[in-house]
Amino acid sequence: QVRLVESGGGLVQAGGSVRLSCAASGRTFSNYVLGWFRQAPEKEREFVAVSWSGGSTYYADSVKGRFTISRDNAKNTVYLQMNSLKPEDTAVYYCAAAASSRMVVSSRNYDYWGPGTQVTVSS
Repeated sequence: QVRLVESGGGLVQAGGSVRLSCAASGRTFSNYVLGWFRQAPEKEREFVAVSWSGGSTYYADSVKGRFTISRDNAKNTVYLQMNSLKPEDTAVYYCAAAASSRMVVSSRNYDYWGPGTQVTVSS
């Protein structure tokens, strides 16, 4: 079992920055694929970024160049640095952990989820 808890959300103006953190407890954190997803009101949950256990990363086109995912295995924490925020980035952001490295852009691949943290970007 892996427990995930996000923090760092809030209200920010367009063009601003926010860093989300996701602290994990339970099984060996370093072995998991770690992803960030988001869900805006009345929209489906969508992939944002992923970090493989070896350190490689991949981003959705909508956030590429603005967001950075990183992980600190010693602290069992994964981060999402979000810069140049836009109103369309407003959503609840979720971190997730997967034992499998397949289909990492699909939420169905992930075994564990945090409760989410709200990010609101005002124009």
